[in-house]
Amino acid sequence: MTSAHPDLQALLEVGFAATEAFLDVAASLDPDDWARPTDLPGWDVHAVVAHVAHLESVLATGEQESAEVGSPPHVRNPLGAYTEVGVVARREATPEALLAEIRSVTGLRRAAVRVDPPTDPDAPAPSPFGDLGWTWRTLLRNRPLDLWMHEQDVRRATARPGGLTGPAADHTVAYLAESLGFVLVKRAGGRPGDSVVLLLDDDPPRAVLVGEDGRARPVAEAPAEPTLVLRTDRQTYVRLAGGRCAPADVGDAVVLTGDEGLGERFLAGLATTP
Repeated sequence: MTSAHPDLQALLEVGFAATEAFLDVAASLDPDDWARPTDLPGWDVHAVVAHVAHLESVLATGEQESAEVGSPPHVRNPLGAYTEVGVVARREATPEALLAEIRSVTGLRRAAVRVDPPTDPDAPAPSPFGDLGWTWRTLLRNRPLDLWMHEQDVRRATARPGGLTGPAADHTVAYLAESLGFVLVKRAGGRPGDSVVLLLDDDPPRAVLVGEDGRARPVAEAPAEPTLVLRTDRQTYVRLAGGRCAPADVGDAVVLTGDEGLGERFLAGLATTP
């Protein structure tokens, strides 16, 4: 029997675990929780769960949905309009129906990848994701991030903190941290020799350094005297990097040390998810 590429198999396992964790949280909600607003403009908890059901269904079946989205202010681009379709199409769905749909389509997808596992990380992902230029690696890296971020959206909205460690959490934090160099150079105006060190809870330090070519790259050891040190907790970092809040919303949860102007620009440009 053909096996999935090892890298893709590992990502599949993280993604399925993230789905189960999301379902566990959603299944624990009280009736009043489903209407609570989240950090995502225009979306309450019901909308977040509907969005997850939509994408998991598309992944499992390949079938596209249609709905009249209109022009809500929180829909700003074609990707936003696409994700809103699933929310609108499920607006009248009960919580029980949404959870049942996610369980059903996830089961279908598990069965499908056992029969026909993805073997080439660089091959185009199934439509519509492949239509965006995504490869299998991109698709399977993005699913755990999306699922875990939405689990955290629901947890914050319903005062159910937790889930900040484990494979999906580690995957998401590491994935978001890959953008540190981009933020430093492209958004904060970092120059050759500038460096940033990110300190999150008990995680090992993450550091990037701008080389003479003007490109920032990760370095194994943090510079002895970094230009900027950003210290915060995982929850605050993923909220900022995931575009869930503005720097002004986190107060003293973020401590910046070093170049003050660079730090302000860096923090302002930290959001890198669509």
